[in-house]
Amino acid sequence: MTRTILITSGKGGVGKTTLTSNLAYALTQLGENVIAVDANLTTPNLGMHFGMHLAPRTLQDVLKGKVRLERAIYPHPYGFKFIPASISTKDLTGVDVAKLQNVTLGLTGRADYVLMDCAAGLGREAMSAIAAADEILLVTNPDLPSVADALKAAEVARQMNKSIIGVVVNRATGSRHELDINSIKELLELPVIAQIPEDKLIAESIAAKKPIMDYASDSPAAVEILKLAHKLSGRKYKPRSGTNIGILRRLINWMRR
Repeated sequence: MTRTILITSGKGGVGKTTLTSNLAYALTQLGENVIAVDANLTTPNLGMHFGMHLAPRTLQDVLKGKVRLERAIYPHPYGFKFIPASISTKDLTGVDVAKLQNVTLGLTGRADYVLMDCAAGLGREAMSAIAAADEILLVTNPDLPSVADALKAAEVARQMNKSIIGVVVNRATGSRHELDINSIKELLELPVIAQIPEDKLIAESIAAKKPIMDYASDSPAAVEILKLAHKLSGRKYKPRSGTNIGILRRLINWMRR
């Protein structure tokens, strides 16, 4: 059974694309068949994370009816598949975002997971992506504006009768000014299923066009994303063997900051 999950937040800058790219790799590492879709048509960045930002056939071409869906699905060296969006503003002309539902329907049966990276905000593009998904994964930073926008996205999803898996609190630092987990749960009335810490190695991994789990597999963010992948797939997370090596790597990563 294919699970079509939209990763959204109601605002930009919270780390949706980073989470989408790393979850695609993490689930693939667990043996799942994954297709990642850049459903952010106006400001697509997922291809840049994957090192595949100049694909000859894109989601816009599919939505315009220029190419068949299967011709816009690309294999990635990390084992998952990817449907990119064009970075050219010219390719936005004539795109009917309402047809995203046809795309997700066409992907049913082709993978275990279809992960969709959502556009920022709650405009027509984001609303069409919510309508096209079966499940919603909300991403927020631990600050009031981010949580307020996540609340709006959650309300829209509820109105569309979408199943909300839970909340991922991203880029947490533990600072006094941040909202705590209980406050976020109370405001959103949803479970917090992951808390991913701020990690400077994320920026390095994006620049290297590699998932953080490959670039620095023992980094704090990588470990939490792997735990999230286990939770989504119903697996029990077990820390990797070689604890001493993991501790050494974490110490080295900490000293590099």
